[in-house]
Amino acid sequence: MASASGPAPAPTSRRPNVVLIVSDDHGYADRGALGIDPRVRTPALDRLAATGVTCGQAYVTAPICSPSRAGLIGGQYQQRWGARWFDTSAFPDHLPSLAERFAGIGYATGYLGKVHYGKEGRGDRACPPHHGFAESWYGLAGQQMGRLNYLHHSREAVERYGPEASWRMAVQPMLDGDEESELDGFLTDEIGARARDFVARHEDEPFFLMMAFNAVHNFCFQLPEEELVKRGLTKVDDWDPRVSEYVDWYDGAIWPGLPDGRAYYLAQLELMDAQIGRLLDELESRGLAEDTIVVYTTDNGGSTCNFGVNAPLRGTKYTLWEGGIRVPFLVRWPAGEVGGTPGERRNDRLVSTLDLYPTLLSAAGADPSAWEHGDGVDQLPALRGEPAAPGHDALHWDCGFQWAVRHGDWKLRHADDGPHAQALLRTEHAEVGVGDRLTHLGEDVGEERDLAAEHPEVVAELTARHRAWQVEMGIG
Repeated sequence: MASASGPAPAPTSRRPNVVLIVSDDHGYADRGALGIDPRVRTPALDRLAATGVTCGQAYVTAPICSPSRAGLIGGQYQQRWGARWFDTSAFPDHLPSLAERFAGIGYATGYLGKVHYGKEGRGDRACPPHHGFAESWYGLAGQQMGRLNYLHHSREAVERYGPEASWRMAVQPMLDGDEESELDGFLTDEIGARARDFVARHEDEPFFLMMAFNAVHNFCFQLPEEELVKRGLTKVDDWDPRVSEYVDWYDGAIWPGLPDGRAYYLAQLELMDAQIGRLLDELESRGLAEDTIVVYTTDNGGSTCNFGVNAPLRGTKYTLWEGGIRVPFLVRWPAGEVGGTPGERRNDRLVSTLDLYPTLLSAAGADPSAWEHGDGVDQLPALRGEPAAPGHDALHWDCGFQWAVRHGDWKLRHADDGPHAQALLRTEHAEVGVGDRLTHLGEDVGEERDLAAEHPEVVAELTARHRAWQVEMGIG
């Protein structure tokens, strides 16, 4: 296991705390302050944006959860170790994790929520207590069809649901470190309560807390009874193999088959936002808000079959349209001159979730050697509004059957017409956009117009760039 470099002097009186919040499948348009849908209520995220920096061109490294999360925690494009889609994604065992780097410079470290890097099992290095998190409470989504149930996590639930349904409905017990921890209650609230407790216990030392909400992943109808009553929503039963085939039930549990699907989604979003708000309040009440870096993002684009909205972007999770890879990305650190004053500030440079690794460690005063293995950029100068800040020349995506490259405002995207594309269309109602497509995002953020025929020289240049990148990643 690689060791972290020693600390260097930080620019403030004490090293900043870091809270990294990663939600699940949050639609790009689904923040109240954007005003796109008046039904969206996210006062905590709006508050974070109003006193922080919004990165308007921020991207994940994959349009699905597990490879995206793997790249974030290791600081490299996950394609370097072959993680391109669900079936090949894996935790980067060979790399120092972000948590290990923080632990190595004296930070208290904690992880709460969803773990999904691949098919990790209990006790693997992919589990938080085995890659740098001294405290952890989490569920293994890779053992449960990529999700966590919002309401049930117990041995009794596993027995009651049965072998297949307990896997599909994701009711396995949570884990506290390496030990089982049962929960019959609302997962979002439990993550929030544990986060506030972590802050209270570590207020006198620098800490790195990573919160990975299951919200707003499907199935958002798994709401507490009191919330259903308050919102006038009907209870939807989890899948029962005695009643129906899973594929038939599933099609009725997503768009367009689920009545009030958008209302369930917005309820889960609002309840997650409430827990984020309570955490912000906790930081303020303890005098920690000024010198705590708070980052909010999500693991991939919003899932339109789960009623997320990505406007004005085209596409959805699973695809390399902008709606599958461009994500909400908010940062606040008042003492570090990243926001802190009323009025939302924007950073419209290219940003990747790969940048979290160097940026957060840089803010914590780590030596640059701590992130020299990575593919990210230290975004602190850009977040502070420095005009000469370094940035990305290009960003790349590659899932095997589809790939894309963005250079400046130009984006070239390709998808094969094969079994992956057909399965996504059939099961998730996700149209990947077969063939090549060239777009100028500065003029057409909705990717409506294909400019490939008009600019063959740009297609050739971007294709060559991506081929060279593939060779560097070892997939050429």
